[in-house]
Amino acid sequence: MWCIPPGQSAEFVCRMEDVLEVYKRPHDPARPVVCMDEAARQLVAEVRPPLPPAPGRPARYDSEYERRGAASVFVAFEPLGGWRHAEASDTRTRRDWARFVRGLLDGRYRDAEKVVLVMDQLNTHGPESLYEAFPPAEARALAERLEIHHTPKHGSWLNMAEVELSVLARDLPERVGGRGDLDRHLAAWEARRNDAGAKADWQFTTADARVKLRKLYPTVDG
Repeated sequence: MWCIPPGQSAEFVCRMEDVLEVYKRPHDPARPVVCMDEAARQLVAEVRPPLPPAPGRPARYDSEYERRGAASVFVAFEPLGGWRHAEASDTRTRRDWARFVRGLLDGRYRDAEKVVLVMDQLNTHGPESLYEAFPPAEARALAERLEIHHTPKHGSWLNMAEVELSVLARDLPERVGGRGDLDRHLAAWEARRNDAGAKADWQFTTADARVKLRKLYPTVDG
């Protein structure tokens, strides 16, 4: 986790402290902090229907399966609002990211002044992707409603959406055979988590980082 390439420590701590300062902000519906992440999901179908458990016999699954490609799963998580949204896409392009972000801005956050978006530095994660997906006027209007903060390279642990993706991965069945099944599982997971109002209480601060991660900070002479 802490293997930072030579010459990149200053960039790492700069972006890290930027994100940590964002996480100190109080909950503000006009400028909600939203973490976003994405992950690939293999689609794997059963060759034979599994046998349900019966008295004295556990559930049984055939060891054979059929690969049916992959999907990308986008997750947005509002840690102080206790809300998240998960959505699948067949691809992982700039346009997929742009459509997901537009859905957030036109949906839950349609009345927000700006959405403070925390995400990693994947090359699709930026306002330029909006211009590839939408007409210039619409792309500009969407971009002006975003305040983007990127986590540093090798610092994905700073993205709270990664925690939600881990929860989701544990919740999904081992085998999901198609997009329709995946969409239904995502909707059910999202509803359960949102109904529970699960939030994130981020405790790690800039002051903590300067003590506990001091070896990552560049040495200043003089």
